[in-house]
Amino acid sequence: MSFPKSIDRIEIENKKTVTKAQLGYYSPIETVEVVNHTAVAKQNTPANKVFVLAVLAGGYIAMGSLLALVIGGAMPGLAQSNPGLQKFFFGAVFPLGLILCAVAGAELFTGNTAYFIPSVLSKRMSFKVPLKNWGIVYIGNFIGSLIVAYFLVYLTGALLNSPSVDSAINIAIAKTSNPFYKTFLKGIACNWMVALAMWLAYAAKDITGKILGIWFPVMAFVAMGFEHCVANMFFIPVAIFHGAEITWIDFIVKNLIPATLGNIVGGGLFVGAAYWYAYDKK
Repeated sequence: MSFPKSIDRIEIENKKTVTKAQLGYYSPIETVEVVNHTAVAKQNTPANKVFVLAVLAGGYIAMGSLLALVIGGAMPGLAQSNPGLQKFFFGAVFPLGLILCAVAGAELFTGNTAYFIPSVLSKRMSFKVPLKNWGIVYIGNFIGSLIVAYFLVYLTGALLNSPSVDSAINIAIAKTSNPFYKTFLKGIACNWMVALAMWLAYAAKDITGKILGIWFPVMAFVAMGFEHCVANMFFIPVAIFHGAEITWIDFIVKNLIPATLGNIVGGGLFVGAAYWYAYDKK
């Protein structure tokens, strides 16, 4: 004689039928596997294609930075009366660049500092592979950023007749006024968040999940004022083009070098190495 199943038992059995394929994201350990496959794909991509994708990424980050200046940088009144809200608006639109890199596909230096680390630490890949990739991508990102800063912003006058020009100059002065250690530490904090944003993007299985995964950490690092070397390849040159009393040597020595080194530590150690140790180390 059989008895009808209770509602609770039916619900439990129904939950068991949900497969991994039906979930909208990968688990943390599965995400590390996805990242490892990504590192291999990047290793196998010809250098000329990596360079083109890096130029695109630099342009995408510059576009997100420009949007932040046009919107958040044009709110001097709000910056005085409610600086937290102004920083939120500035940070809220900046993620456009990283979203384009993740969804459309591009090579961004800051994200790449984390992807290769699990494979390198597990000795499945030589450390020469990320060094080569980082070098090509860094140069490409710089070129893409300068293209937008000079040709699409300065020559077009996109920031003229707007408080955004003063905002750009003030941002650049602030970024080149900090001591080396402070910019370095801000670089660590920034790329901890950026690399995590890309980690979440790889964990998501659909575009909506990728966008949400990217938006929160990136908005946060911008609002908190941390240092992203590729974004600074746009922010500081565009200020120089508009008359900021900053030399190119000041830009490179006082900001770009410490921010870059901090970004490498933030992405490589706090994300790549940490998740390798947690989920990939044998």
